Amino acid sequence: MGRIRQMIKVNGRECWTLFDTGARNTYIVPSVSSLLITSKIKKPFRTAIGGEVKETTETALLEAEIEGRRISTHAMVIDEIGNDEEGTPIEILFGALAMQQWGIRLIPEQEKLDLSHYPEEFVEF
Repeated sequence: MGRIRQMIKVNGRECWTLFDTGARNTYIVPSVSSLLITSKIKKPFRTAIGGEVKETTETALLEAEIEGRRISTHAMVIDEIGNDEEGTPIEILFGALAMQQWGIRLIPEQEKLDLSHYPEEFVEF
């Protein structure tokens, strides 16, 4: 399990993001979802984050830029993700499924992302 923290751009706004291979899904806070296309869901989803069970009734299409590369992925909107080790509020928790989708790998010892597997084009069979 690895974790990397850095800024990513959502509609030109820098957002503090935790890339966490220990999290399956991607989560965003309302201040980020306000920049995106969102939709209400019929039945709430419950998830445990930071030792606390949280509920969401809204999802979003997260379109962002990571180190100059565009991504688009599904995210669940929750009121609060929590703070990082230095007390900075996390705005986006970027989960393992989205990292796999976009070829993002973590280099924990260097505290950086490996985007060498980012797909420049999609080949579907």
